[in-house]
Amino acid sequence: MAAFSLLCSFAVVFVVFGFVGFVRAARFDELFQPCWATDHLIQEGELLKLKLDSNSGAGFVSKKKYLFGKVRVHIKLVDGDSAGTVTAFYMSSDGSNHNEFDFEFLGNTTGEPYLVQTNVYVNGVGNREQRLQLWFDPAKEFHSYSILWTERHVVFLVDETPIRVHANMESHGLAYPKTQPMGVYSSIWNADDWATQGGLVKTNWAHSPFIASYKNFEISGCECPNTTPQADYSKKCGSSAANKFWWDEPAASGLSLHQRHQLLWVRANHMVYDYCNDKARFPATPLECLHHQHTHH
Repeated sequence: MAAFSLLCSFAVVFVVFGFVGFVRAARFDELFQPCWATDHLIQEGELLKLKLDSNSGAGFVSKKKYLFGKVRVHIKLVDGDSAGTVTAFYMSSDGSNHNEFDFEFLGNTTGEPYLVQTNVYVNGVGNREQRLQLWFDPAKEFHSYSILWTERHVVFLVDETPIRVHANMESHGLAYPKTQPMGVYSSIWNADDWATQGGLVKTNWAHSPFIASYKNFEISGCECPNTTPQADYSKKCGSSAANKFWWDEPAASGLSLHQRHQLLWVRANHMVYDYCNDKARFPATPLECLHHQHTHH
């Protein structure tokens, strides 16, 4: 996703520190703006559509950057034959040593399930893919997709059900993303070289345009300007900040018992790939995988 972050980065607008609460879902243009192929981005009232055809995909980016908090949007994915297409919703910082949290929805042929791939980049290094099949058809109705980011962990949620937790393992000598403010992005593009069955199934442009629809945009995070030295970001947005944020309160510090059970259910019944178990790619199990086995909350 780094290439799309760079493509969109020119459009980011920075403002002073602040806090945006989950008081209501916002209109698209209150929080976001187009960042490429604006003619493939369609606004219909409070509904936003991204269009992919043989000419181009499209993308948008948040007007502000954030350090910690929660982002959420409702998406209805490409219906019918979506093979070769990828719709992404993600957070990313800038630069070659960037941090990034990805939702990537991998299209498929009609009747075959979507795959949802999540990934975590830390200091420019990703290769932490997990894939799962959802327990519903994400192309038929809108469903919510959220990323919660605190100093303790990153949690990916679908309809508020946690599907992945990436914990802070600094106590074990592992880097954790907590100093680089992130923009919030979404995009749709053609990735038929890898997205569907490893690239075996190509995009059928006779079925284009491919449309992903969005509504109910929400961001609750600590806003960051581009003028403050990076060392000050954590001072203003971290758990030691003078003004406490809701995600630093005890109730938000970990998963509830119900959420822990949900996460175990997702992993047991819907996960189809976990990089931690891929011995071909990683003969030596990545260190965070060894520690995460004991921290799935």
